[in-house]
Amino acid sequence: MKPVAIFRHSSTEGPGYFATYLERKSLPWKLIALDSGEAVPKNARAFSGIGFMGGPMSVNDPLPWIPQAMELIREAVRKDVPVIGHCLGGQLMSKAFGGTVGPNPVKEIGWGEVRVADNEVARAWFGGLEPFLSFQWHGETFTIPPGGTRIASSTHCANQAFALGKHLGLQCHVEMTPEMIRSWYTGGREEIDASPGPGVQQPEEMETAIGDRVAALNLVAARLYDKWIEGLAKG
Repeated sequence: MKPVAIFRHSSTEGPGYFATYLERKSLPWKLIALDSGEAVPKNARAFSGIGFMGGPMSVNDPLPWIPQAMELIREAVRKDVPVIGHCLGGQLMSKAFGGTVGPNPVKEIGWGEVRVADNEVARAWFGGLEPFLSFQWHGETFTIPPGGTRIASSTHCANQAFALGKHLGLQCHVEMTPEMIRSWYTGGREEIDASPGPGVQQPEEMETAIGDRVAALNLVAARLYDKWIEGLAKG
């Protein structure tokens, strides 16, 4: 099988549990480090699936790789190659599909409850309607693009996830590991201190029951990834 392409936009925002999951399923993957200057491929069919991770930039920034990444997303849809986006990746997908990205009502940093929408598309992805605790780190958010369906939301962010056919856009970070969380709050302490608000936690709150919380989040992520890999391009 061709590899899953995983796009990294920041050295600290790697694939995390997403890569672990693919390896456990014996699915090959290839990291494309845009943060190190690697080019955005043009041929979506070189991959069985395409995943985009997070990053500190905005999809509205004038960075040369952003329109290239959005064109690859559209090309993947045309060629029936599934796309998944985490946070910035979900925002790239929304904008590529005709949605918009702008400021969220409040910044979200830390753990927060995400509610699964009561619709058939959400059930197909999540397998149930139980709320779950996810990790967040974003100041912007996406609209649900034309043809997409909202499948999750939270108190501070109406659009936590959308699905469009076999493609999945996430605002929340379901790919987290304890090591990633610690790296983020260590490197992002200045942002945390400068962003008081109802959606922002201090590092000690993020550490609370971190092992159990990440393990539970991995189960949610695995359910989403199980559904996503059903659509991987063959041949």
